[in-house]
Amino acid sequence: MSTVGRVQLGDGLEVSALGFGGMSLSDVYGPVDDQTALATLTHAVDAGLTFVDTANIYGAGRSERTIARLLAIRRQEITLATKFGISGGAIGSRGIRGDAAYVREQIDESLSRLGTDHVDLYYQHRVDPHIPIEETVGAMSELVTAGKVRHIGLSEATADEIRRAHAVHPIAAVQTEWSVVSRDVERAVVPTAAELGIGFVPYSPLSRAWLTDEFSPAHIGAGDGRPRFPRFSAENLAANTGLRADYLALAHQRGLTGAQLALGWLFTRAAQLGIAAAPIPGSRFARHVDEWLPASGLILDADTMAALEPFATAISGNRSFDVAWTSQRGDPAS
Repeated sequence: MSTVGRVQLGDGLEVSALGFGGMSLSDVYGPVDDQTALATLTHAVDAGLTFVDTANIYGAGRSERTIARLLAIRRQEITLATKFGISGGAIGSRGIRGDAAYVREQIDESLSRLGTDHVDLYYQHRVDPHIPIEETVGAMSELVTAGKVRHIGLSEATADEIRRAHAVHPIAAVQTEWSVVSRDVERAVVPTAAELGIGFVPYSPLSRAWLTDEFSPAHIGAGDGRPRFPRFSAENLAANTGLRADYLALAHQRGLTGAQLALGWLFTRAAQLGIAAAPIPGSRFARHVDEWLPASGLILDADTMAALEPFATAISGNRSFDVAWTSQRGDPAS
């Protein structure tokens, strides 16, 4: 029997309290063959992580095609989320599209790859700076009417964009990076979502494995030797070595792994801020799913939360090379 509880996000959408991030089903964080990826996904769903999150861009559709193999036999068990909005090929050359024609085109392509007639949650992956969000969400709402989409979400939207989108159609979930060391969303995005009754889906809750016991710089490169994120540059990694050691020591003192402490912090912080949250860690390895399970819904004590408070301000490097691609672009503190 699954130990993973359920949580209601916004617009009546209920999901497993701990989800599975499907970007790891492609080679983004290191090579993985399709059979291993499918086995890990199946293990996650068996364990109760039935909220499965992916995007059209992950592995150029490979993640969606892998998920399709499980959907073919277990569609009714899975709450399926996918995204559109990031266009183009290699990292560094991608653009953002939110025009209505693109919205309609991409849902049909995703549904074809996924082998299903609807997705439960459809996100705008990034907000197009050249298209009013009202136009994009208006087109997404037409997909709800058509039965291709059940609920609408936004990823890395600012507080203002969330309000404007929600005025067009109820937003079920906002997805943004949120972790012990990535807390900029707490200034405006999380409070806005909480006020509007929108749920939160933290991606990279383990800070791209940096908060885990098994972190290695080898799996966060861009494929050409360059770091994909500022915190993983040689300079910042060196500066953050001691901080990570302190974090892991704190986790082990509490009888937790680094990953479990990170997930427990998120569940506890979300409760403090009055917002329903369903983190979506991802991994190529089934053993990591087993490691996460004891932290599903974990609430940490006040002393542990206080001890974790300094980490976000102590870490070197921003969470993104370009804040224009994150909700930080709308943050007055940026």
